[in-house]
Amino acid sequence: MTDTTPPLRIGYVPEHFSTPLYFAQKHFGLQATLTPFPSGTGHMITALREGEIDVGIGLTEGWIAGLGKEDTPGDGGYRIVGTYVETPLCWAISTGAKRPEISSVSSLKGSKVGVSRIGSGSYVMSYVLADQEGWLASTSSADVGPYKDFVPLQTFDKLRAAVNTGEADFFMWEHFTSKRYYNSGEIRRVGEIYTPWPSWEIVASTNSTKLAKDDRLQDLFRKLDQGVKYFGEHQDEAVEYISTALDYSKEDATEWLKTVQFCTETSGVDIKVVNNCISILQKAGVLKEGKGLQATEMLVSGLGEQLP
Repeated sequence: MTDTTPPLRIGYVPEHFSTPLYFAQKHFGLQATLTPFPSGTGHMITALREGEIDVGIGLTEGWIAGLGKEDTPGDGGYRIVGTYVETPLCWAISTGAKRPEISSVSSLKGSKVGVSRIGSGSYVMSYVLADQEGWLASTSSADVGPYKDFVPLQTFDKLRAAVNTGEADFFMWEHFTSKRYYNSGEIRRVGEIYTPWPSWEIVASTNSTKLAKDDRLQDLFRKLDQGVKYFGEHQDEAVEYISTALDYSKEDATEWLKTVQFCTETSGVDIKVVNNCISILQKAGVLKEGKGLQATEMLVSGLGEQLP
């Protein structure tokens, strides 16, 4: 990167998963402007398309749904360029503290789903849940879906409030981010569902960069790999950061470390992961076969993607 080249503008979700990114900047000199998106992947998609950020680190299903929908605008605005987290994500399914009528996952059929945004990970996973529970087959009419309504609420705190006021009946969010609010009694856990794919990917905007040749992107991968390695070797520091700068207890941060595996080489994407995600999202009704971008079109040649 030259002195005249502006630093990358990187969007990220300000949760425990962002710790290696923080370490990449703190300890290894990553030159980037980090912009938090507490409302998640769907908001980052909008920001990428509007030229507000250059790179996003977010949920696999959100990125792929954003490119695979039949109404994807233009060239989609971004491409998947790297892999961040290899382990699946555990989505906790939550309702209000005083909602006795919601007693199990089976009672959620036909209810109002709180989501951060339409097209976000929380939205996409509600369809994966419906498919897993067999609700899609029983609501096959074009006018009838598995849920009564989707209620976009942007942020985690608004989602928690909505299930207590009745604006929404349930929502899904990452397990450890939700856990402290179960402990406090603000919301109640109904169940959980795991993503059937590695949970976090890295994307880059198509607006202004030649992605495979952008030195800033290659620098990001190098520094992020160093941040991931440092994270693995300094878990006490990771717990301290997560429990002081982010919204977690030391106990939850320590427990989370046992469940997560970051990618040691963040550049490149396994196309089998993309194909599997597309297949499941098509089955769940989120994507339509033959519409939107196909798997190879979602990636960038020259970044180490693993083609069959």
